[in-house]
Amino acid sequence: MYDVIIIGSGPAGLTAAIYTTRADLKTLVIGGNKWGGQLMLTTLVENFPGFPDGIQGPELMENMRKQAEHHGAEILDLDFVSGDFSKQKGPFRVKTSEAEYETKSVIIATGADTKWLGVPGEKELIGRGVSSCAPCDAPFFRDKNVIVVGGGDSAMEEAQVLTKFANKVILMHRKDTFKASEIMVKRVKENPKIEIVLNTEIKEIIGDQKIEKVKTLNNKTNEQSETVIDGVFVAIGHIPNSKVFEGVERDDRGFIKVTDHTKTNIEGVFVAGDVHDASYKQAVTAAGFGCAAALEAGRWLENSY
Repeated sequence: MYDVIIIGSGPAGLTAAIYTTRADLKTLVIGGNKWGGQLMLTTLVENFPGFPDGIQGPELMENMRKQAEHHGAEILDLDFVSGDFSKQKGPFRVKTSEAEYETKSVIIATGADTKWLGVPGEKELIGRGVSSCAPCDAPFFRDKNVIVVGGGDSAMEEAQVLTKFANKVILMHRKDTFKASEIMVKRVKENPKIEIVLNTEIKEIIGDQKIEKVKTLNNKTNEQSETVIDGVFVAIGHIPNSKVFEGVERDDRGFIKVTDHTKTNIEGVFVAGDVHDASYKQAVTAAGFGCAAALEAGRWLENSY
């Protein structure tokens, strides 16, 4: 039996594993067939502390994995299938695609996936002009022209961040009204660098090694057009990877509910990172939540076993 099973292998999961193993807790990380989280899809990461010249996303995750393994974490590149979280205080049974494991505690760190547009050219150009994180990538678009797609607060925030670097920001929304808060819309409308384009959808992103232009459709007039652009920031939401955790409470958006920062409604089951964090969605905050979840799990194990 393991002391803790960590489900997920992004910054939250691997940081949690570093802390649990250093606390001499027998730790299994179910990392997934595609381990490493969203940073495996990024290029240069300039805002993670400790790397003054930046570091490639996949390299950062490789380093985190090696550090967790160095301290004794067992990491499986297998997908989580199901878990029995019906018992308060466990023990809990966790199934992968190949086997079943028993553990005294669980840390859920499965992250969240960006909602993408699903248009031709988008997937191929992620990291080459297509992004979902202005705080991460805005400096790469200094004095360039970019599009932000979305109508909520996150889209407004992305647009505002980008104006600090970009020459021009086009805020493109498929509807004629925003769902963002009034104060956020007001700030966007008052920013001279932001142009608002409503009732418009991107239908294709075109480019070879980088974005060159986009094809758009005005869904009111059916007019099609092309716009030369340097970047597209998709801000239409995130999908937390939480549906598979039956019995663990979620909010109406699917994010796992927490108390005291990392505790779920089930005693002995903790959570860390983007699967519960709808506010920050940064690698460094995910790592911080991973640390907190590991410390809380350790304290809980001390008092329960």
